[in-house]
Amino acid sequence: MRVTRASMSLDSLLDFFRTGIESRTSDDPANGPEEASYFERFMGSVLPECFEVRCQVQDSDCRTDNFGAVLRPLSRYEVSATIKYASMFGAMALPSPVQATVLRKLQLHRERRRTDVRGLDFVNHNSLTSAPPQLPPQPPQPDILNSLKSIRTTPYEMSFLSRLCGHRPSSTDSGLVAVDWETRSPWMELMADVREHYSYAHPASFQSHEVSVPIRYVSLQASHLQQVHELLTRVFWDGIDVSDLLQSSSERCSVIAIYGKIVIGAALLSSPQEAYITYLAVRAGWHNSQVATTMLYHLIMLNPHRDITLHVAANNPAMLLYNRFGFKAEEFITGFYEDYLDSQSRASMNAFRLRLRR
Repeated sequence: MRVTRASMSLDSLLDFFRTGIESRTSDDPANGPEEASYFERFMGSVLPECFEVRCQVQDSDCRTDNFGAVLRPLSRYEVSATIKYASMFGAMALPSPVQATVLRKLQLHRERRRTDVRGLDFVNHNSLTSAPPQLPPQPPQPDILNSLKSIRTTPYEMSFLSRLCGHRPSSTDSGLVAVDWETRSPWMELMADVREHYSYAHPASFQSHEVSVPIRYVSLQASHLQQVHELLTRVFWDGIDVSDLLQSSSERCSVIAIYGKIVIGAALLSSPQEAYITYLAVRAGWHNSQVATTMLYHLIMLNPHRDITLHVAANNPAMLLYNRFGFKAEEFITGFYEDYLDSQSRASMNAFRLRLRR
């Protein structure tokens, strides 16, 4: 048997020598009792001194914790034996997080001893973990503060994020009429379904979170003209231009529905004096979402104490909407839309003239 410092303690060393003496005495007749007794006398004189030195070293390394218990650091043999035991039985079952942490610290402790690396000087021996020293707070450097103050950010209205999420409404929004956080249109449900199916199909890819944006009802602005013209062209006919409303009282003559940065509806009057509804249109995918109802309601409320008139095609379902608001038919006009609609259009060329009396 090979005896090393890391594999045996003094107690096991005594047992080893005692076993070795007995085996040598019984196996080899040449080894007489005189040799065995000499070895025992020598070891008996050395071991008490070794025990005493070991006890002194252990007592000098002991510490007392906050509860008054005496703690002794593990010896090299105990560290190696613990690591060997944990490695032997760790293959059969996964160690707990606490056991894994203790084993990792023991291995680090052993490697530090082997490489003669001293532990950190600020280790608190009364604590189970090492705590870094508390450094005094240092005042911020003026150069850093000046650099931070000199950073210029892009206004949100002009940033790339605003193009993705839309312009955030604020209390100072120009021409803000109303904000709707509750309406869920078929287009919004479709977009949510597309995002949900994409997340199922690509679970490992980055999933962007949906940003909740309300429907805002505002008066006509110059930035809305392009989308408003495109919307009116799709719903009615080509060549519609409503830019002249910007020169008049657009706050009373227009209600534009916006979702994010998309114009989803428009309700327009010719002028506050005439109070004639020229166009009422909703973007495809936003029908049956009360957008037209809300725009018409606010357009009426912006022009109180005045009769409001309009023309509507005879087969236009919007007749039901106008009837709910109290519009009554005054006249039936044949061929009213002949100059505007294509001859193959499904819309009726005839129109009703409606009036809301106030």
